[in-house]
Amino acid sequence: MMQKGLKGIVAAETAISHIDGTEGKLIYRGYEIGDLTSRFSFEEVAYLLWFGELPDDEQLQNLKSELIRNRELPLHIKNILNHLPKDVDMMSVIRTAISAEGVSNYGWKPTFSQAIRLTSLVPTIICYWTHRLNGKPFVEPSSELSHVENYLYMLTGAIPTKAHTQALETYMILTLEHGMNASTFSARVTASTESDMVSAATSAIGTMKGPLHGGAPSAVIDLLDEIRKAGSAEQVIRGKLENGQKLMGFGHRVYKTHDPRAVALKAKLLELVGEDEWLDLALEVEKTAITLLEEYKPGRALYTNVEFYAAAIMKAIELDPALFTPTFTASRMVGWTAHILEQAEDNTIYRPQSVYTGNFHDKVTVNE
Repeated sequence: MMQKGLKGIVAAETAISHIDGTEGKLIYRGYEIGDLTSRFSFEEVAYLLWFGELPDDEQLQNLKSELIRNRELPLHIKNILNHLPKDVDMMSVIRTAISAEGVSNYGWKPTFSQAIRLTSLVPTIICYWTHRLNGKPFVEPSSELSHVENYLYMLTGAIPTKAHTQALETYMILTLEHGMNASTFSARVTASTESDMVSAATSAIGTMKGPLHGGAPSAVIDLLDEIRKAGSAEQVIRGKLENGQKLMGFGHRVYKTHDPRAVALKAKLLELVGEDEWLDLALEVEKTAITLLEEYKPGRALYTNVEFYAAAIMKAIELDPALFTPTFTASRMVGWTAHILEQAEDNTIYRPQSVYTGNFHDKVTVNE
């Protein structure tokens, strides 16, 4: 049987995550995503994905120490970044820098230490390149801040607010992992050849770079901007629906009911009401949009997806749109490396077949 894009084809068994699109559930290692974002930090959930269980206090402290220890960019990577043309896009920069990490002592057998190191390096790479583009001094990583706090600190040079840290941390936990998506499949295919972890992660980054996979929620930001300028969510949304326009940030190709990631983000934003105008605006717009979608498209069950609230968070922390997909990449490195480790535990090389659609010619004769 031939299935274009392998859609619906089961290619692996995994204990890392499970998506139930019908019930609207996303599960990491047996835990529903909303339970994790409401109680645990980025570091704790990363530990869960890598090791299969939530950490105790000692294990958590050890992980935090390892993430901090690996934040520094090696000199050879800094040198490479300093010689790249400034018009190179950020995803290509991350891909090049992570690939260069392969010159270190990485054997083919992937390890948890390698997973931690790659996860720790990506935010520093993003911030180093951002400051180089802006002609500003690089803000060295802090050894006192959490993973997400440190990322925001390196970007801005200021200690982030509690609201911004909690909002971004929730988003990054939600994007750590999402099943056998295109980039995760790329990572597992490369790992299945018994190539090293850096090579597998580089494959995943290259896949995430494509706009059909890692595209930024720029259309949602445009919607929020338009509503803010107009001063009326109902006026703008009703106008779009009257004109038959698609309402960006609503509906999902996998989740046929509520997107559990959007539900978890909304719950966090409700805890932060009054602390940021963009987060408050997102809550207002969602409420209006859901009411009007039910009026104009009854029975379609079009609910908010994760991109809607992600856009609000990115606006709140004033993240440049060019950094949306890189930030997604910084969190998804955890999921990719978890899959690379799992692939190595029970490896079979991926070798699908293809259907030949070319011509068959008679034997070629050469004119004397």
